[in-house]
Amino acid sequence: MGHTPRLTVTLLVACGSCATLIGAALLYAGPAFPAAEPRPAATATTLRISATPRIPGIPADPTISVAARPGERAGHADADGPAGQPIDPALFSPGACLAFAPTSGDLHETVFLDAGHGGMDPGAVGTTQSGAPVNESAVNLAVELATMAILRAEGYRVVVSRTENSTVTKLTAADVDGRLLTVRGVLNDVGARDVCANLADADVLVGIYMDSGSPQDAGCVTGYDAVRPFSSANLRLATLLQDDVLSAMNAQGWGIPSEGVQPDTVLGSALDNAALAYGHLILLGPAKTGYFTTPSQMPGALIEPLFVTDPFEGSIAASADGQQVIATALAQAITQYFA
Repeated sequence: MGHTPRLTVTLLVACGSCATLIGAALLYAGPAFPAAEPRPAATATTLRISATPRIPGIPADPTISVAARPGERAGHADADGPAGQPIDPALFSPGACLAFAPTSGDLHETVFLDAGHGGMDPGAVGTTQSGAPVNESAVNLAVELATMAILRAEGYRVVVSRTENSTVTKLTAADVDGRLLTVRGVLNDVGARDVCANLADADVLVGIYMDSGSPQDAGCVTGYDAVRPFSSANLRLATLLQDDVLSAMNAQGWGIPSEGVQPDTVLGSALDNAALAYGHLILLGPAKTGYFTTPSQMPGALIEPLFVTDPFEGSIAASADGQQVIATALAQAITQYFA
């Protein structure tokens, strides 16, 4: 994302072999990924760690931790508190757009967390160092649910875009072409996350995604929108997310490069003239007449901590330990934002 064109998050759509971005979702026909290789030795420009077959704190062949805990799925109560309450079942898929009360105290603040992609949209698909597949949408969901649990225990009401492997919006015939989302379907599904956050009266929005590119691309980046009325709050939140997550990951000895905090206008590329003219991430961007009319109404940022298409970073993303490190740092940054 640091340099245009950068791939943001991936999605298969009915558009042939396209590789373009619409809003916060990249429409990308995924390549075949080569066998995993150790990371190259560090250089002054890439900040890579020395090549190694093992990642500190992560098994050489990590168990892919991607499933939602049963107690955190729609319609189920658990030891961490009551089941999530649907914001509007008429608008959203089952298990999507649910509000969860705090499990300890009540700070009277609402955090909206978006696990990017889901359902027909797997997001980016990469591999671990041992060659195991990594689906971005599943990683995003696991991190979202882990972050939610931490925030609820700290006294926050948390609203999540999804609790299962599903789209957020209720799909219509116009949203689907066979087993793929149409361009309109992508726009509707990303836009539904903004609608959910608005209906929930969220105080802050955090998009949780992973990055993709060539197997050599790596690093953590956070995006924000600089033209919204609350742009200064967007930048503050984005900076906290980037700093805390990157620091937490590198405290484990992982040597993840930083691609910094970037305005959403330089992230990704556009599928068509309408998306090109809009020029923002749908999750974060403003309204535009005739194109997008339901923007988020609260400060927000979108973080991509790792490239799932880099086998080294994909191994971290796929592991329960890696997901917990990211989730803990996300919760810390959000708490600092409200301080």
